[in-house]
Amino acid sequence: MPFQSLTEKLGNAFKRFRNKGKLTEADVKDGMREIKLALLEADVSFKVVKDFIKTVSERAVGVEVMESLNPAQQVVKIVNEELTALMGGSQSKLTIASKPPTIIMMVGLQGAGKTTHAGKLAGLYKKQGKNPLLVACDVYRPAAIKQLEVVGGQLNIPVFQLGDKVNPVKIAKQGVEYAQKNGYDMVFIDTAGRLQIDEALMKELREIKAAVSPTEILLTVDAMIGQESVNVADTFNQQLDITGVILTKLDGDTRGGAALSIKYITGKPIKFVGMGEKLDTIEPFYPDRMASRILGMGDVLSLIEKAQQAFDEKKAEELEKKIRQSTFTLDDYLDQFSQLKKMGDLTHLAGMIPGMKSSQLKDAKVDEKQLARQEAIIRSMTAKEKLNPVIINASRKIRIAKGSGTTVEDVNKLLKQFDQIKRMMKQFSDAERSGRKNPFGRMKFPFA
Repeated sequence: MPFQSLTEKLGNAFKRFRNKGKLTEADVKDGMREIKLALLEADVSFKVVKDFIKTVSERAVGVEVMESLNPAQQVVKIVNEELTALMGGSQSKLTIASKPPTIIMMVGLQGAGKTTHAGKLAGLYKKQGKNPLLVACDVYRPAAIKQLEVVGGQLNIPVFQLGDKVNPVKIAKQGVEYAQKNGYDMVFIDTAGRLQIDEALMKELREIKAAVSPTEILLTVDAMIGQESVNVADTFNQQLDITGVILTKLDGDTRGGAALSIKYITGKPIKFVGMGEKLDTIEPFYPDRMASRILGMGDVLSLIEKAQQAFDEKKAEELEKKIRQSTFTLDDYLDQFSQLKKMGDLTHLAGMIPGMKSSQLKDAKVDEKQLARQEAIIRSMTAKEKLNPVIINASRKIRIAKGSGTTVEDVNKLLKQFDQIKRMMKQFSDAERSGRKNPFGRMKFPFA
């Protein structure tokens, strides 16, 4: 799960602030030391960590924390806000050309997933009503053109190619001309990569850029290589003036250093993240949602969006209505969890659920037995209990535990998790209605 290690270490750091009526500068200093170590162990750039800790520390010893009735919550709130700012503040959308076609030049080293993500991105925009064309300009890597054609075939997206004997600059130029003549409104140019950066590669990329004047130059970088991915991004940016980054293999990166460093070092935003091998596992990058995941607070907005994609429109509308009206019940909770498999990799979805910890994962998968226990617990409740869980007292919990073959502790865990999800859903709904950008101000955080 992304950021799993960092989330756990930050959680331990925040515990230092718990149960303190007031925070002293010494308390803040001790807590910041642990946060600093957590970020460094996550392979975040030293310069980024240094400046981040300085900013958070200055805010944490200010009046907003020192005079707060709950300083622990205030510290987590500050860290959340600064993490969001560090990753760009708000979503950076792909620029769409005012006059078609929009030309997306895909660049990156070999092995980062450039070809696959060219297809993924084209597929994402095809779902949004665009008419994309893939252009094969990697004439060096064996079977690169064939790979793009296979990806295009699976997504039903055409591939323009002139074989591996033609100059890539000429292919790119003719590919764009072909798109203009045949009504394609988006062009994704898959360029060549190398095992390492060299001048020949950069020269060719600069020539392609000059020939087609791309709307966007997106760099694909592998999150798994940590700090080196930041160095790669910095070099490509200096040479090509990239417009954004696609961070791939984020689902396999438990540290998260690249996501936290790239924007700060290059000044260019992460626009998309790759979260798996399937061709639909690409997501827009939301700094605020990612910060929420890092702090273990989940990402209910993304969870709802995935539900809307996986379920029919009627179910999505019903879910939205229940959230807005605060009538989300345990029956609804059970129904949503029973549908999780339709929404993609459960390991990835776990990070979107408030309170879901790595201890609830087994062999990199959400424990199916845990979901079965939760189902048994809910089905052992009466209709009134499922509608209004607050009436579930100690004697009811004992009855429910016996009826479901579980323990009272299991029942308590389920009720706590349900309450967290319901409260966060209400916070997001209230924030949307009031127009507030940050709904976390009045929220009780998991670590507090």
